[in-house]
Amino acid sequence: MDKPQLSDLFKDRRPSDIRMAQIEFKKRKDNVIPINVAIGNVSLPMHPAMIHRLENMTVKESPFHNGVVKYSATIGLEETNKAFLNIIGTSGFQTHNLYSQITDGGSHAMELVIVGTCGNPGTNEKPLFLIDAAYTNYKSMCNRTGRATVSISRRLQENGKFALPDIKEIEKKIQKYHPGALVVIPYDNPTGHFLDMDAMIELGNLCVKYNLWMISDEAYRELYYLDSKPSSIWALTNDLVPGIEGRRISIETASKVWNACGLRIGAIITDNFEFHQRCVFEQTANLCAPVLAQYVFGALAHESHKQLKQWFEQQREYYRNIGKTLKEEFTEWMPGLIVSSPDASIYSVIDVRNIAKTGFNASDFVKFCVSEGKVLIDGKNYTLLIAPMAGFYSVDNSEENPGRTQMRIAYVESPENMRLIPELFSNLFSEYEKIR
Repeated sequence: MDKPQLSDLFKDRRPSDIRMAQIEFKKRKDNVIPINVAIGNVSLPMHPAMIHRLENMTVKESPFHNGVVKYSATIGLEETNKAFLNIIGTSGFQTHNLYSQITDGGSHAMELVIVGTCGNPGTNEKPLFLIDAAYTNYKSMCNRTGRATVSISRRLQENGKFALPDIKEIEKKIQKYHPGALVVIPYDNPTGHFLDMDAMIELGNLCVKYNLWMISDEAYRELYYLDSKPSSIWALTNDLVPGIEGRRISIETASKVWNACGLRIGAIITDNFEFHQRCVFEQTANLCAPVLAQYVFGALAHESHKQLKQWFEQQREYYRNIGKTLKEEFTEWMPGLIVSSPDASIYSVIDVRNIAKTGFNASDFVKFCVSEGKVLIDGKNYTLLIAPMAGFYSVDNSEENPGRTQMRIAYVESPENMRLIPELFSNLFSEYEKIR
């Protein structure tokens, strides 16, 4: 008897590059210890105010003390929305004219924003404009929702710096493909590139000139390690970029700065009331975001700006030290390896293009690491789970994908385990190069 057919989307679906290593490693049967830096699954404790609510979920003062957990309104709990606005205000930006709604994590926020700003292929096609290397979930969500993407690539330079393409080249792409929205990630995932306000202003001016929505993914806002000020779409006003107001959208999350990946709480913030209203209408199909998690995150609505700034600095100092140490020790272990400058977010990109034999493929190397690679350190066998970068780029068939020789490392293991990574990678790379 014939079985029902899968959709074309499911037939072609493979794990994303950020989850592939973890999925493949589960097939392994030996006792090798994985150092998993393939995905930004933050392992630090949540903010103390959030922990307090988590620990006191059933006390008399809690709304859940009687065991009843109802839906919230689709827009989310008022307190949770205030928490996100309080955080934006702590960074020094005005929030009085912003509209907020709570989503099932940043990923759901991406999906809603994409369907709200980009047209359907074949009818009113307006693709999503990405600056590669770009977070893979944007391409995945566009694929899921039948939206197209167009992109332009950054290059990782020999000094470890990623640089934006010339603004004129970006403009040519906009003129050719007529996108509906431009995505910027000021504290960039996956590159660690920090988009300062000069870059944000240039890109904002293009959005106004060509009537695009400007979508800013601010999951890592305040995680920057240069002598600078916070960079944000909410610093872009009509005074700086005439006409920018009314086209601004930010994607927010509890996952990263607040160390709450598993809460699955995000938000869409905008200064366009019609977009906000229609976005809430669209989200009604999901009913509401997790209510218990909304309550936990809502504790931040009551923290002072001074308290939150202290938290930001604590997180910055932790990640700054990891990124700096990782780059220094990679340089010692592997001369010629390119390691991206740890300027922002919680990621480094490493590129073996100067030291690998011809034909190196990062995806194949990652599969080697998770399936058979191992390194003996202090009497224990370890391997490394990292993310190959090819899936973070969209390139024409005629172009070489820069991600073939690049991999992303997330600063999510303990500092002790993070210090093992240069030695681990160096030995695994040597073994792989010998057998291929």
